[in-house]
Amino acid sequence: MKIMIWALGLAAILTIPAVAAIKSEFVEYKQGETVLEGYLVYDDAIKGQRPGVLVIHQWLGLTDNEKMRANMLAEMGYVAFAVDIYGKGIRPKESSAAGAEAGKYRKDLPLFRERINAGLQTLLKNSNVDPKRVAAIGYCFGGGAALELARSGANIAGVVSFHGSLTTTMPAVAGKIPAKVLVCHGADDPFVPMKDVEGFLDEMRAAGADYQFIAYNGAVHAFTQNEAGNDNSKGAAYNEKADKRSWQAMKDFFAEIF
Repeated sequence: MKIMIWALGLAAILTIPAVAAIKSEFVEYKQGETVLEGYLVYDDAIKGQRPGVLVIHQWLGLTDNEKMRANMLAEMGYVAFAVDIYGKGIRPKESSAAGAEAGKYRKDLPLFRERINAGLQTLLKNSNVDPKRVAAIGYCFGGGAALELARSGANIAGVVSFHGSLTTTMPAVAGKIPAKVLVCHGADDPFVPMKDVEGFLDEMRAAGADYQFIAYNGAVHAFTQNEAGNDNSKGAAYNEKADKRSWQAMKDFFAEIF
């Protein structure tokens, strides 16, 4: 009897599925002569290739916020790579410095797109990533970056912008946006006026893009970021309902494109 019990116990142990083991590491890569440092995270209990997701930071650079989102994506089974647009060690602490740093790239879209693409190519080189199932998401400055990636004609499955900028000086070319587009927007965002929304929608229509635009009532800028506080009068504030709804919208979008 003891032998039978032991055998049954061993069989049960052998049939237990592999436990998720989230692994993360910082990865150095380059764009031109500039050294960049991103954050890679994945579940090493998953075997074989899986979808990859690029995570693009807001104007403070790569912070714990993007790492948190990358971890959440890894727990969902994706390989996530939180990229670095500014350069290794460049992490502005004050809004004035952040605005100046972000402004460099908004004023030089070819360079901006090269920095974004450098992160994308680093993700695509990862052996765990299925190159036919790749997307990019971004927040604020990074949301605009995700849209620039789509406008550039990057051959990826889709992009998601969370409270990102919508304007560009290099609009999409008709028939040249293979990526599907999801924009999650704060309906009351004072930093993105209605003319910018209308201009973006006109641009997407003219380009023949496959796009979705969701505006969350009562949400202003930075609605996914806890550190923004809860005072809408400041123009940027966390909104739990919009945060959860937009994350679910992203998950549904990924279910479609992947």
